Amino acid sequence: MLTIGLVFIAVFLAAFHTPKAHRLPVAVAASDRAAALFDVRLQRASPDAFQVDRYRNADAARSAVEHRTAYAAYVDTAGSPRVLYAGANGPAVQAMVTPLGNAATPDGSKIKVQDILPLSKGDSRGLSVFYASFGLVLAGFLFGQMTYQMAPRLSFAQRMLSLAIFAIAGGTATAVIASEVFDAVPGSFIALAGILTLAAGAVAAGTALLIRIFGPLGIPLGSIFMLVMGNASSGGVLPPSFLPGWLQPLASVMPAGVGVRAIDGLAYFHHDGVGDGVIILSVWVLFCTGAIFALDRIAASTGILHVAHRGSPSAASA
Repeated sequence: MLTIGLVFIAVFLAAFHTPKAHRLPVAVAASDRAAALFDVRLQRASPDAFQVDRYRNADAARSAVEHRTAYAAYVDTAGSPRVLYAGANGPAVQAMVTPLGNAATPDGSKIKVQDILPLSKGDSRGLSVFYASFGLVLAGFLFGQMTYQMAPRLSFAQRMLSLAIFAIAGGTATAVIASEVFDAVPGSFIALAGILTLAAGAVAAGTALLIRIFGPLGIPLGSIFMLVMGNASSGGVLPPSFLPGWLQPLASVMPAGVGVRAIDGLAYFHHDGVGDGVIILSVWVLFCTGAIFALDRIAASTGILHVAHRGSPSAASA
């Protein structure tokens, strides 16, 4: 337990004690001179924090923000320069982007800064998606752990049925709380419940596979891998661009990170990450359950007593 706690402290402090943006994409639709000047001022203000990407017109730059291809846009095509951003990316991005209005003009004067995708009224701090995801990941881990501790002799079919019931119940209940009760996550309720169901199933199946392979050692491994690393890299507290380089890649493969991006896409960003989220989470579920099935067949065919059953009362009496 102490090891898990220390890993939690080390990983979360490494990720969040002094977060810095790393090449945050900014869309620019302006003349060559205005774009170059804007880029220079950005680099002087925050070296390596922003990456300027040119767009053909104001509509394309705005669309990039709306689809989360860019975190902000500088538009100067009709004599009225302005900075566009999505408040739905959270307070950290807003704090980085809103000062761009001061850096956009040669004389340093303020220009119009517009939030084109604000957070919902039920989520003033932009943390509701993270809290919902964290709770569901925790529940998935606990289910994966308890399914072997409390019922080690379940057949594969029974275990998969219990996994499906848990995932559907957990995903639906979380969607009801986050969307209907607190109005914190806008968007389609059915789609939200579906993503949450897949995320719950992926975490539970991943934890169960670790315990199936490593026995009791799978519990701390699942805690570190699914809970600590998964939630730290989820992008729920800060977007992945703010994470240390060694943690960023996990955001695109771990269930928590994939789920958070898909939920944000459903709620605000025109389904950004939803397609990839469905595919990746489904792969997690199918791979982990398939691996459990294969291990059960191998154990049954060779008559080997599974390591997860050792020391259990049923194993001792058998």
